[in-house]
Amino acid sequence: MLERYQRRTGRLAAQIGAVARELAGRASQRVLAALSMEVSRHTAIRMLLGLPLPPERVPVVLGVDDFALRKRQRYATVLIDAVTGERIDVLPDRKAETLQGWLEAHPGVEVVCRDGSATYAQAVANALPAAVQVGDRWHIWKNFGEAAWKEASAHAACWAKGGPASTATKRAQTTLERWHAVHDLLDAGVGLLECARRLQLALNTIKRYARAAEPDRIRTAPLYRTTLVDPYRDYLRERRAADPAVSVQQLLREIKTRGYTGSQNLLYRYINQGRVEADRRPISPRRLTGLIMTDPTHLSDKQRSLVDELAGRCPQMKALAGHARSFAALLRPEQANAERLQQWIDEVRAEDLPHLHAFTRGLDQDRDAVTAAFTLPFHNGRTEGVNTKTKQLMRQMYGRASFRLLRHRILLGSDH
Repeated sequence: MLERYQRRTGRLAAQIGAVARELAGRASQRVLAALSMEVSRHTAIRMLLGLPLPPERVPVVLGVDDFALRKRQRYATVLIDAVTGERIDVLPDRKAETLQGWLEAHPGVEVVCRDGSATYAQAVANALPAAVQVGDRWHIWKNFGEAAWKEASAHAACWAKGGPASTATKRAQTTLERWHAVHDLLDAGVGLLECARRLQLALNTIKRYARAAEPDRIRTAPLYRTTLVDPYRDYLRERRAADPAVSVQQLLREIKTRGYTGSQNLLYRYINQGRVEADRRPISPRRLTGLIMTDPTHLSDKQRSLVDELAGRCPQMKALAGHARSFAALLRPEQANAERLQQWIDEVRAEDLPHLHAFTRGLDQDRDAVTAAFTLPFHNGRTEGVNTKTKQLMRQMYGRASFRLLRHRILLGSDH
C-alpha cells in the first residue's frame, strides 16, 4: 500500500524502522546498506521516531525505578507493568512531583513496586493514598548483606584468630589510640560533632569508633591475595614442622622441583606473614559474609565446614549466620511473614549486633512496603530488567542520544 507524498512503500518503511529500532543510527545505516536499502543515519533515526508507540494504558500493578542518563548527575524514571513487563512510560527525571503528576493524570494504579527511595514513596503516598506500596526484595536483601558485612568486619579479630597474624602493627596501634581518644571524650560528655572537630576526623569515622564497645571491634582481618605459593602451602607446613631449621633457600629449591615459578622474595614474604603455619588460609570479611548468606545446600562440604568453624569462634558471628538464614526464608512471600518479620526484628535487637540494629531501624522506616514485599507476590525484578536493557541502548548510542530518542526506543522495546 502506498501513502501520499511518501518516497517509500509502507513495507519498506516498516523494515527500515525495525532495523533502526534495534540498532539506532550509524549501525542501522551499515546494516541497511548490506540489505540494499541505503539510507542516511538521519533518515533511519527519523523513520524510527515515526514508528507509532504502543497505546498508552494504566496497569493495576506499576513498577517504578530510576536509571542514570548521566551517572551522578541526571536521572530518569521508567514505569512498567510489573506483571507483564510491558513498558508504560519514561519520565525525564526522578523528582517526586513528576511521578506524582503522572499518577494523578493516570488513575487506576492499585499497587506500586519500588525500591527504598523516599522520593518515590512520598510521590505515591501523595497521589494514591490507598495504593499498596511494595518494596523490592532484592534491594532489601542487598541492604541486609551490607549490614552483615559490617558485622563480619567488626568481629574479624574474633573469628579470624586461626588465620595469619596481621603485620599492620602501626595501623593497629593507631586504631587503638583513636578508639581510646573517642571513648574518653564520649565518657566526658562530649558530643559526636565536637569529637570530630577535636580529633580532626570525619563524623562517620567517629560514629564507627563510638559504636564499637571494645577496640577489637575496629580491627580488621588481614587481607592477602592469592599467590603462586598457595598450592605448596601444605608441603611447606609439613617441611617446617619436621625441620624447623630448614632454610628458605632449601624450601625454594624443593618447591621449584614441584612446579613453583615464583620468586624467593615472594616465598620470604609468604612465610613472614605467618601464612604457612596458620590453621587455615586467609579469608576476607566480605567472602565470609557471602558464604553465610548463601543457601547451605548450595555450599560444598568444605565451605560449610569453614563457615561452621569460623562462626563457632565468635558468638556474634554464630548469631549472624542464624539470622541470615531466617531472614532469607522471609524472601519467599507468605501471609504469615508479617508476623515472622516482627519476630525476626525482636530477635536481632536482643543480640549484640549494632549494624543489624541499624538495618532493622531502616526496615521500620519503610515498614508497610517491606511487609508487602514479604507477603505479596509482586516485585520490581522486571523493572530492573528494563533498566539493564536501557543501559545497552545507551552504550549502543554512545550515551549521546537525546531523551526523546531514548524514550522512543525504550517504549518500543520488548522482553521477547
